[in-house]
Amino acid sequence: MDYSQYETYDFDSRSAFNMYTGNKERSYHMHWHSYGEIVLVGPGDTNIFMVNQNTYKLVPGDFVLMWPMEMHAIIDADREKAMVIQFSNAFMNSLFDLQRIMHLYRNLHVICINAHRELVMKLQGIVQKMTDIFYSNANDRELKCCMLLMEFMLTMDEHRGEFATELSMEDSGSYTDDVMRRMMAVTDYIKNNLTSDDLSQGAMAEMAGISKDYFSRIFKSVTGMNYSKWLNMIRLEKATELLATNDRSLTEIAMLSGFQSIPSFNRVFRSEKGMAPGEYRALFTNT
Repeated sequence: MDYSQYETYDFDSRSAFNMYTGNKERSYHMHWHSYGEIVLVGPGDTNIFMVNQNTYKLVPGDFVLMWPMEMHAIIDADREKAMVIQFSNAFMNSLFDLQRIMHLYRNLHVICINAHRELVMKLQGIVQKMTDIFYSNANDRELKCCMLLMEFMLTMDEHRGEFATELSMEDSGSYTDDVMRRMMAVTDYIKNNLTSDDLSQGAMAEMAGISKDYFSRIFKSVTGMNYSKWLNMIRLEKATELLATNDRSLTEIAMLSGFQSIPSFNRVFRSEKGMAPGEYRALFTNT
């Protein structure tokens, strides 16, 4: 496998927001990164994108959503006039409502103008405002663009009922803000305590003050995946950060990320990233 296809950099670790357009190449290889992307599809009869294992043939004006840590590629599409919006994972995790929206819409990757015209027209208007502000080079452009990004997410959430099929999960609106905040508190605890002796679903349900069955049901609704799958993804996120930024041994990194053994670490890492941890580290060493 050619591991050079994997993107291993961020647009700017100090920034929460970025935009770009004008790339003349019509394709970009399969890759992933820690920030999210929104693409406003450009002109032309051929616009083909891939997110995870799904391929989408889109039309001008459609939106493509690539959430942080998702594999994606541009197979064949206009990139010269398409608009790409990039947003940091840290920014999305900074506010409760943004966390909720990102988790709830994790399975939504396209918003098609032909199926959701009213929503798409609203979102296009927001993107136009972002574009005008971002390219103005004003000192406060990042703040204003982040405010518009929040408006983008909230506008999408106002049309949640249109995406019942794509979301294919319980409506998290049926849970009170108190319950949702408990769940977010638990997920924040896990992210900051990956080496804890007990991160079992039962222990986390007890921390949230709800039954294990109820916790399981809410967790799937909030995150879009079951608890064990999500926990592994969080551990991998920590492991990839450590692999890219320090010289600790693979065993130390596995333990600091919460994996109980090297075989388990290697198995989960290869399953999700398509390569072994050592091969991933070599990308940064070579760079």
